[in-house]
Amino acid sequence: MKIGIITQPLGFNYGGLLQNYALQTVLRRIGHEVVTLDQPNCQIGLFQLLASAAKTFLLKLIGKGKGRRYPFVAKPSQIKHIARYTDYFIDKYLVHSTKMIDADKTARYVRENHIKAFVVGSDQVWRPKYNVDIYHSFLDFTRGMDVRRIAYAASFGVDTWEYSSRETDCCRQLVQAFQAVSVREESGVTLCSKYLGVKAIPVLDPTMLLDKEDYELLVEQEDESSCDGNMLCYILDKSETKNRIVNEVAEYLHLSPFTVMPIQPLNGETMKNINQCVFPPVTKWLRGFMDTSFVVCDSFHGAVFSIIFNKPFLVIANQGRGMARFYSLLRMYGLEDRLVTDDMDISLLEKPIDWIVVNRKREEMKDISLAFLRENLK
Repeated sequence: MKIGIITQPLGFNYGGLLQNYALQTVLRRIGHEVVTLDQPNCQIGLFQLLASAAKTFLLKLIGKGKGRRYPFVAKPSQIKHIARYTDYFIDKYLVHSTKMIDADKTARYVRENHIKAFVVGSDQVWRPKYNVDIYHSFLDFTRGMDVRRIAYAASFGVDTWEYSSRETDCCRQLVQAFQAVSVREESGVTLCSKYLGVKAIPVLDPTMLLDKEDYELLVEQEDESSCDGNMLCYILDKSETKNRIVNEVAEYLHLSPFTVMPIQPLNGETMKNINQCVFPPVTKWLRGFMDTSFVVCDSFHGAVFSIIFNKPFLVIANQGRGMARFYSLLRMYGLEDRLVTDDMDISLLEKPIDWIVVNRKREEMKDISLAFLRENLK
């Protein structure tokens, strides 16, 4: 059966790319043909951009805009440059469509490519603020079609309801056409029941359906070189507090920190040295988990891959990106104490993780997750 996957836009988010790679791999192993229906990134609109620029100009004109900067929007050529390695991974390892969001165009693509089923997920595919069109993630373009619809490890990202009344009513109606719903977080089960009127079960993030050997094979295929250092730091939102924690951990464990991220983020100042803004290859990011002795991150998938590779880790709380994801993941494995805030108890670094218990729980959840896919995609 040919299956279409709806997830977050394919870009330079390592976790986002690898969860899609994992889901495609698993569905092919079950015996299906797959394609990810890619969509545009959720970026600031032209109206908001012009309004912000106009406000900045007027404030400077009347002398109140000192220090205020015009909003930076990267040119397509700049995006292409910094994403050249992640785009390479997308084109080589993911089967995907061109980027499209228009319902009519998407429906036409579905019919022309004879897609018979849809899997919505994973990642924060059901979080409105991360979607150009939230109704797209509830398959509004399939109205009237004879297709199967399921959600696999769909995530709201948070444990509170962020939908408007209109979005709630429409998505509640759309999700009734789904044959089965599964979510990535325990809190998602409650949100589905309370606001969408559907029963959902918790399942694993797609990346956890594969074994570390699957990812090591990718690294081997790309002949990825070793990383310089032995303490992987995967920090998405830098701060002085996080830098302090990284330094404290490195000093206490006598480790050498390294990162697999652009040297600088792309903005109006750094675009002159755009080569420093390039995202390293996906397989280089994976290599980081192979080479490290310890991981410090503020990322959901940073924690996920630490578990997959059985590497001791700390997760620094990242409120802005949704804490429900971290709580649910760590609670599943009894690793709640690996989540730290501003005040870190350094003695935590002496506490070993019982990987036998963790791996046993993961295998149990893996069986449940794979059974969900097999049963609902017959």
